Amino acid sequence: MSTTNGKGRITRRTFLELSSGGLASTGLVGDANSAETLSDQRGNVQTTKSDAVRTGKIALEEHFGLPESANYAGKDLPTPEDRTNFFDLGGRRIADMDRGDLDICILSLGAPGVQAVPDISKAIELSRRANDFLAENVAKNPKRLKGFAALPLQDPQAAVQELTRCVKDLGFSGALVNGFSQISNAESAVFYDLPQYRAFWAAVQELEVPFYLHPRLPLATRLQPYEGHPWLAGSPWGFAVETSIHALRLMGSGLFDEYPRLKIILGHLGEGLPFGIWRVDHRISRGTLRPQAKLPMAHYLRENFYITTSGNFRSQALTDVILEIGADRVLYSVDYPFEDVVEAKEWFDQVAISDSDRVKIARSNAQRLFHL
Repeated sequence: MSTTNGKGRITRRTFLELSSGGLASTGLVGDANSAETLSDQRGNVQTTKSDAVRTGKIALEEHFGLPESANYAGKDLPTPEDRTNFFDLGGRRIADMDRGDLDICILSLGAPGVQAVPDISKAIELSRRANDFLAENVAKNPKRLKGFAALPLQDPQAAVQELTRCVKDLGFSGALVNGFSQISNAESAVFYDLPQYRAFWAAVQELEVPFYLHPRLPLATRLQPYEGHPWLAGSPWGFAVETSIHALRLMGSGLFDEYPRLKIILGHLGEGLPFGIWRVDHRISRGTLRPQAKLPMAHYLRENFYITTSGNFRSQALTDVILEIGADRVLYSVDYPFEDVVEAKEWFDQVAISDSDRVKIARSNAQRLFHL
């Protein structure tokens, strides 16, 4: 019986039918009975096979803040130490990278950043200031730190110019944008599937850099579903809702039919999309309302998206992501300083996946994607 589909990925039916030992034999997960962990009689963990192949990780959803933009980012950090780390791009950050076995971090302006500045000229100014500040600090530790551009998508042409400058002049690795943009008034929410953004996406494809779509809080005018439960609106749930809807809008608009080489990154193990994508396509196929896209949404998720482990250290969820899109499109991340580098490291180093997939996710996929 074949255990894989036509693209060589293990199927969901096979996953459910196989035991954990059978899965280990396919190479998808490690065999718990041969985990290679050695302990002495006192229970002290010694070396493992994974240790022998493990190398420093690359993380790419790691945030910083500008002191003057503190009103826009970092409010959710619970302790003074976390807030200090948010604004530090020097010794404290490098020390935490060492604690988390991180060789390289690609840094980005914390949410909602530029996207929450309705005044277009001020958004352009903030993006340039943030990018120059980041470039200056990356230059101090170029082997350890890289940058994602903050973009003023309030003005698509200005965003093209700033992305081009950041990639060609500052050596940035791509862009990270914090969800929809507010334009001209604080109650607006503009998404990037709209026609005025097609020239921007053409430039992203031409530059051959990834675009990281990061969450942000829903606007106050769209908080009715969360009324009485403010904890729901942010990172526990609302972030994933906002970002997964935005990603589906991009897919459904036909964007990837026009620009098939676009590379979009989603954090937090895909904002729920890997788990729900089959039902999305199934219900579309049985309904009367169809998107403009030519192909199923799952096709675009597999071919145009990469997914990171940022802030979602759940083994079962990682397995689902690998089943849906393949280990070659999964990337390690922490979500620092909102998450702890050691917690992320300890989870990932022990998660039941093959050593080859562990190396891919930890660093080699990112090396290939970002030419590191």
